[in-house]
Amino acid sequence: MTERKINRRFRGFLPVVVDVETGGFDRSKDALLEVAAVFVNFNAEGKLVPVDTLHYHVKPFAGANIDPESLKITGIDPFHPLRPALDEGKVANKLFGAIREYQKAQQCTRSILVGHNAQFDLGFINALAERTKYDRNPFHPFSALDTVSLGALAYGQTVLARIARQAGLEYDSSRAHGAKYDTELTAEIFCRIVNLWSEKYGELPFYEASDPDSP
Repeated sequence: MTERKINRRFRGFLPVVVDVETGGFDRSKDALLEVAAVFVNFNAEGKLVPVDTLHYHVKPFAGANIDPESLKITGIDPFHPLRPALDEGKVANKLFGAIREYQKAQQCTRSILVGHNAQFDLGFINALAERTKYDRNPFHPFSALDTVSLGALAYGQTVLARIARQAGLEYDSSRAHGAKYDTELTAEIFCRIVNLWSEKYGELPFYEASDPDSP
């Protein structure tokens, strides 16, 4: 079997699964409160699997809006004295720095965000880079891989909990809407769908740097 390398499987992009918890739906005005990211890669058996998780609590930026209804859903108390939150600048340096390092180690050209309703997460990630003036955001600025669409294709479901159950995964509603739990579950789902496709329909085409449409 040909060795599967992540830098040859997704057009040279590194898929990074991301989930954010926020103070609302407006990326420019509402607080980013929590972010998690999961790296995925191929194991020795050629299966795509989660390999590592990054997780950060975030201090609301100055003047950020926080909708109380959002806090009811996430259960986050942004100003709890024992909450281990970091300023956005530190989160950006840690998060983007780790992703760029892994991206370079895997010889990928850049990263692409994988998420459930991915454009929401990508919007807040891009806003984090803009507010902190982090000019080396590793993510593609507008393209993303969405497990809503992939879940509909593979399992006939679009809701995260229903996709998880259809994929044979446990869903713990008491831990839902926490960035770490949601990201790790989304990563498991993404990996299962990629592996399922390979099992049913054969190998995905390999990307070659010499391809005329290469980035």
